[in-house]
Amino acid sequence: MSTCNHDCSSCNKGDCKDRDFTVKAKPGTEFKKIIAVMSGKGGVGKSLITTLLAVESNKRGLKTAVLDADVTGPSIPKAFGLTENDRAQGSDDGLFPVETRSGVKIMSMNSLLEEPSMPVVWRGPIISGVVKQFYTDVLWGKNDVMFIDMPPGTGDVPLTVFQSFKIDGIVVVTTPQDLVSMIVEKSVKMANMMNVPIVGIVENMSYAVCPDCKKPIYIFGKGKTDEIASEYGLEVLAKLPINPEIATLIDKGLADEIDTSSLKNAIDKIIKE
Repeated sequence: MSTCNHDCSSCNKGDCKDRDFTVKAKPGTEFKKIIAVMSGKGGVGKSLITTLLAVESNKRGLKTAVLDADVTGPSIPKAFGLTENDRAQGSDDGLFPVETRSGVKIMSMNSLLEEPSMPVVWRGPIISGVVKQFYTDVLWGKNDVMFIDMPPGTGDVPLTVFQSFKIDGIVVVTTPQDLVSMIVEKSVKMANMMNVPIVGIVENMSYAVCPDCKKPIYIFGKGKTDEIASEYGLEVLAKLPINPEIATLIDKGLADEIDTSSLKNAIDKIIKE
């Protein structure tokens, strides 16, 4: 018997490392694939990439769900045009996810708050518990793929997700700056520690397109994403440009109207693996 005097689910050491913390979803819930979208730091567009992956998946005719694990900074509902009137409803059996106009199922902290702008001021263990409840207490039904929008970093919530859910793969998001590339290595190493396969890397804000000559402008310089991917035997799934049109559509809640063809390769690989 272990003599641990702490929350074992929040660490990966000693006796805790060999324990099974996997949680079960509601009866009738099925996910053929669960994909976590993560980055070692904030501000790289992780939630945007999660949104675009969900849109592309949905366009393929796949039954798609998004679990917004970024509890203190949820942005997925707004991207799909969901408002305070689109709150999650419940029954004696559990909570129903909110569905977008195109049929993507979403569970987010902002789907529960009366006022989306209200801050969630909670400590790590409580946030981790809520993320697990987004999986265990929600009537998700049958789905082809679920994307989990992870909070930045490699702390409580990512560890809880990797230990509690049967993750089929990770999409790592980065930008070209050298500092961010170093942070990506932390994400890759954490995934390896948790024995979770990495689908590949998406480099966001890779370049801008000159409006006159249409040539790429590397605002942050050419990053080391290819170098890191090669070092770890990973694939660069896409390099997305800075695109003001995408930002405008996201702000208007029109994510479904975004051209997501650049992520076809990512969805192809997710489906095949």
